[in-house]
Amino acid sequence: MGSMSETPDERSNAAESSEAAAADELTHTTDDGDVQMVDVGEKPDSERRAVAVGEIHLQPSTIEAIREDQVGKGDVLATARIGAIQAVKHTWETIPMCHQIPITNVDTDFSLAEDRIELEVGVETTGKTGCEMEALEGVTTGLNVVWDMVKAVEKDDDGQYPSTGIENVRVLAKEKERA
Repeated sequence: MGSMSETPDERSNAAESSEAAAADELTHTTDDGDVQMVDVGEKPDSERRAVAVGEIHLQPSTIEAIREDQVGKGDVLATARIGAIQAVKHTWETIPMCHQIPITNVDTDFSLAEDRIELEVGVETTGKTGCEMEALEGVTTGLNVVWDMVKAVEKDDDGQYPSTGIENVRVLAKEKERA
């Protein structure tokens, strides 16, 4: 922490420099350019939460079929929820150099609009590293499961998907509290 005689801008710049130096130390490559997993062993455990969101655009008739549970493959949102949770739990297996972390909670929330479904995934952990990649993996996999479940009704006469698309996947929030 800076001295009281520093201006707020000077304290902010000092904090940014300290964060930048710490970021330089946490790298996935060695000085020789070899890939390595970041060593988080010395970091204190923290309670962490990350929330990510994304959406899949679908035809209004597909949204209506989902609402009425009329999709031939089964309950689209229940299946997508399972896929999202499984993806969260297995993120360390699909993202190179990602740590396996203890997941303490996963929340999934689907919102249906006329031509799209939004999926928000919240992930919680207590550990040495964040869980935003897990939240992102939950969103993308959950939305991919929706696509897989409805692809038969989304295809046009040429077997293409002109109205279907996954978009706006992003991290909404990232929180950390000392455990």
